[in-house]
Amino acid sequence: MTTLTEADALEGLRDALGLLKDREQVAERLLDSSAKHSFDPDKELDWDAPFEDGKWFWPPELVSLYDTPMWQRMSEEQRIALSQHEAAALASLGIWFELILMQLLVRHIYDKAATSAHVRYALTEIEDECRHSKMFARLISRGETPWYPVSSVHQHLGRLFKTISTTPGSFTATLLGEEVLDWMQRLTFPDERIQPLIRGVTRIHVVEEARHVRYAREELRRQMVTAPKWSQEFTRVTSGEFARVFSKAFINPEVYTNVGLDKREALAQVRASGHRKEIMQTGAKRLTDFLDDIGVLRGAGRKLWRSSGLLA
Repeated sequence: MTTLTEADALEGLRDALGLLKDREQVAERLLDSSAKHSFDPDKELDWDAPFEDGKWFWPPELVSLYDTPMWQRMSEEQRIALSQHEAAALASLGIWFELILMQLLVRHIYDKAATSAHVRYALTEIEDECRHSKMFARLISRGETPWYPVSSVHQHLGRLFKTISTTPGSFTATLLGEEVLDWMQRLTFPDERIQPLIRGVTRIHVVEEARHVRYAREELRRQMVTAPKWSQEFTRVTSGEFARVFSKAFINPEVYTNVGLDKREALAQVRASGHRKEIMQTGAKRLTDFLDDIGVLRGAGRKLWRSSGLLA
């Protein structure tokens, strides 16, 4: 009796992007990259250096109120303060999301061979995410801002998602959480208007998250070819709902109160902002194009993605 290996079983399978890549070969390359390009934020960054006067904590074009009537009335000092609070809120959101991601990764590898490169890379990614969460927490503590937890509703929705998510759903959500922020951070770390500490944090995150995105993309391609039809359809719907949750959680309304703005008016202006809509859709475009190619953005799921504001 001949036993087929996974590579044999998947040989010749393809999606709209071409042949599926060998899972172990992808993981080996990512492990090699991790060995060469991983960072210890506690040692790499100068946490004691004072913030520089007049420098931003997030690119102004990415601040939620940019180019709104309220923004026009704000002083430069208040605009910079809002950028600092929004950077802290995004770091807080990142911690929430990475805690979800780590649990999903552990669940993904629970019944897989611990000696495989695929599992070893997942453990390496979990190690990365632990460092990132600690880095974000230290960044929040370093500034003059509070921690901005997501709402209790989103906390409970996160617990529900972790419970019911399928494997392809988990990797779709992983990419959603990583790729929009990654696009923003790629604009942030080379920007000399930004505080050096913020640039350092975003540089580390971009370098290490690039591997995480590659791992998730390759696994999601595989899952959307090999998963049962019901699982694929469930992924389309749940990922669309998670996109709605994520896009709403992207802004924490308390940032406006904490810089002396009217929270309701600020939220209304953000919702009406054509610039903000364009920023979010541009930040998500690379992801939504990929998801469209591999069959995630279909049916009811596509409608949910559109209602999230991330898909035109």
